Amino acid sequence: MCVTLNQIGSRMHPSRQDPSIQQSNTQHHSTAHVDSEQSDIDKSNDRYPLAGKTALVTGVSRRRGIGFAVATKFLELGASVFFHHYRPHDLDQPWGGDEIDDVRAGLEAARGGDASIGSLSADLSDPAEIPHLMEVAEALTGTLDILVCNHAKSGDDGSILDMTADRLDAMWSANARSTLLLTRQFAEIHAPQAQDYEPRRPGERIPSTGPHEAPAARVFWMTSGQIHGPMPGEVAYATSKAALAGITPTVASELLKLGIVLNTINPGPVNTGYLDADMTDKSPEEFRQLQEWTATTAFGRFGRPTDSASLIGWLATDEGAWVVGQVLTSDGGFSLG
Repeated sequence: MCVTLNQIGSRMHPSRQDPSIQQSNTQHHSTAHVDSEQSDIDKSNDRYPLAGKTALVTGVSRRRGIGFAVATKFLELGASVFFHHYRPHDLDQPWGGDEIDDVRAGLEAARGGDASIGSLSADLSDPAEIPHLMEVAEALTGTLDILVCNHAKSGDDGSILDMTADRLDAMWSANARSTLLLTRQFAEIHAPQAQDYEPRRPGERIPSTGPHEAPAARVFWMTSGQIHGPMPGEVAYATSKAALAGITPTVASELLKLGIVLNTINPGPVNTGYLDADMTDKSPEEFRQLQEWTATTAFGRFGRPTDSASLIGWLATDEGAWVVGQVLTSDGGFSLG
């Protein structure tokens, strides 16, 4: 067989090969590079499914609390978090309050990816505080995608015979009214035209901005065990939380017109410190009986803040987008008796 020098050179030097062959090889390497980049992006999205999102979580004053656990979960999932706190409330309780610097340090340790963290103290029973909180929270990253209304006033309660107008109003304004006003402010961020729309009359629906390929934002409210049974001695608190559970379908339906998904969480009995022997306000005998009863339950424990946080974290991802307008109980079976 006769082989020319040009043929040998073509085999030895890729630069001398047929241009079409060289282009094919270049495209192959380019495609492999793109596939590698896409794989890295997919892995990052799997690890940080909330990357690029920003959440406002209210009631994050204590590291033992549900709010802290939710904020931590969001950070672990890659979201930026603006946390609200109001330490004076906790200082009035038997379990006390943490230093906010310690709370922030705990959240910093959970930060994932390029997430940012911000905070503000505010008394949300004062409606004038709400627009400012929303404004500062949105300014953290320029967007606000998730709202978790975890704050709550507790204590200073009693039976129906102990109810006064002031006691009922205090619980309503701190727990229910503030949640509704926060949600209204949040909705306006995602539907600016809502600021200019004509007020609705009873029975009228707000205009839809859909259809939506995916939720534009998420809202989470917190209710309590009053939906499953009596809460003796907590009439004012249960009333304020029952209002949120009861209005969930109506508000969820309206928010859905704007592409916003609302769900309400009943975490059940969660030990945020108030069930510890050194922090409880129960008598020694009551505490002993409680411990004995707990040992007979299915899992032998009360809820942990991370139980609720895990549920909320999942609901905030794309995988939880199809759950809309529900009052969800996450109590390990406590409500089943």
